[in-house]
Amino acid sequence: MIVVTAATGHLGRLVIDQLLQKVPASQVIAAVRSPEKARDLAARGVQVRKADYNQPATLEAAFQGAEKLLLISSSEVGQRVRQHQAAVDAAKKAGVRLIAYTSILHADTSGISLAPEHLQTEAAIRASGLPFVLLRNGWYIENYTGNLAPALQHGALMGAARNGRIAAATRADFAAAAVAVLTTPGHEGKVYELAGDQPFTMAELAAEVSRQAGKPVTYKDLPADQYIGALEGVGLPAPVARMLASADQGIARGELDDQSGDLRRLIGRPTTPLAQAVAASLKR
Repeated sequence: MIVVTAATGHLGRLVIDQLLQKVPASQVIAAVRSPEKARDLAARGVQVRKADYNQPATLEAAFQGAEKLLLISSSEVGQRVRQHQAAVDAAKKAGVRLIAYTSILHADTSGISLAPEHLQTEAAIRASGLPFVLLRNGWYIENYTGNLAPALQHGALMGAARNGRIAAATRADFAAAAVAVLTTPGHEGKVYELAGDQPFTMAELAAEVSRQAGKPVTYKDLPADQYIGALEGVGLPAPVARMLASADQGIARGELDDQSGDLRRLIGRPTTPLAQAVAASLKR
């Protein structure tokens, strides 16, 4: 049995979809906060179990009978260490034999504000004594291509990344890596730095969007404080704005670039090129 947490999220659903191409639905457990949102998964034969990171008792029940667990990181920044610790404790009590965790690229050296919670979760997993795999995911291309309308409307992408290179990949690429470690042997104790094959700068992203859309789009680089102010000006909460600026500063330092090739080797194919991801976005 394989449990996937946050199974109704963007990444979780892709993992479930790809798992069902490898194993019977009866061997897959979708652990979700709101089971009513997973009715479509239940209709496909997937076991749906309630699992709320803030309710530890639900976690242990959801993990019962599972051999492997994909712990997809919580979206509640600032609460993750406590929530993930509860999941690790529940996995140990339930007798799970392998935890795979979606961490962040270069978690042990990154200065990005998101990194410490991931690194503390990695430490909790190691301390549990359970066999583990750390999937240090880089940036999702969809962070940029998920909504290109404002860039096309205003003719600009904003950021504070300078000329830093971003080794991004699609969520489907990262999902394929998770499925690989859950369905094939030999991954225990491994730490995978997962990143796209073709790193790009924000200026190169803007140029690709402009080329495919047939409209001028440029990249406007801002000092971090001005970028935070601009994000707050369009309605983002201050903590989110600061997090995005921190990520861009990390990009400028090279912390979201990587040449390891781990992702390509795990999924057995090249990662999705930027041009393909932009094209898919513009078709929507």
